[in-house]
Amino acid sequence: MRLDGRRESRHVDDRRRMGGGKKAGIGIGGLVIAALLTWMMGGNPLSVLENADLGSVLAEQGQASAYEPTAEEEALAKFSSQILAGTEDVWTKEFQKMGRTYEPPRLVLFTGSVQSGCGGATASSGPFYCSADQSVYIDLSFFTQMKRQLGADGDFAYAYVIAHEVGHHVQYLLGILDQAHQQMSRVSEKESNRISVRLELQADFLAGIWAYHDHQMFGSLEDGDIEEGINVASRIGDDYLQKKAQGYTVPDAFNHGTSAQRVRWLKKGLSSGRVSDGDTFSQDYEEL
Repeated sequence: MRLDGRRESRHVDDRRRMGGGKKAGIGIGGLVIAALLTWMMGGNPLSVLENADLGSVLAEQGQASAYEPTAEEEALAKFSSQILAGTEDVWTKEFQKMGRTYEPPRLVLFTGSVQSGCGGATASSGPFYCSADQSVYIDLSFFTQMKRQLGADGDFAYAYVIAHEVGHHVQYLLGILDQAHQQMSRVSEKESNRISVRLELQADFLAGIWAYHDHQMFGSLEDGDIEEGINVASRIGDDYLQKKAQGYTVPDAFNHGTSAQRVRWLKKGLSSGRVSDGDTFSQDYEEL
């Protein structure tokens, strides 16, 4: 991606030197790997904490840490801030078209553990959006693990992760997220998972919408960028991850969508550029 000279966002909350740091005492390295499957296979990423010793991590919150980011991580922090700024520019204009005002989310960078408006979280939560404080949370080590464990690499692949979470913020501002969560609380687990799939595929579509308009505004996409996005989308489908983890699939447990679906909706956003084309809730589930 071409980002030279691009501004950085003012809405980044860098907490990487706070909390428990890399040695949080719960096997962060191993949990981050597990989180790749947990985050990408669905639901609320905070649910992974049910099996983690979060208390010992949060006990260290607010204590000084000797952690110092590497040069690579600092570059990723700048990159993430520039991508967030790009989402602000794009969604401000798109909301103006709808007669609305866009309020950007915060991007919280943390290392090891963090306290969010949705509760305590660790690196094992993976990237997530919390509507309670309208913030996207990410431990930048996730990108390294994404590369090592899934072979999903490249600047646009990383940008897609951020833009997907910002997509959930867009859904929140439009009232879609709360409405979907209310519906999920009233139906069976199978039907709740299907609503989750619709939410996640729409967030993929919105990530594509962002990339389309960011390129129109800044000429940001280079040869190979779209292929990077398609590659990561194909590796985070529920079917791909379930087969990788257990050798078989359980379709009723899908809550992010299959690889084919995720690729399809990302590509639709990339080619359309029209928010109105991203209604994943009206069509039949089998046709998504």
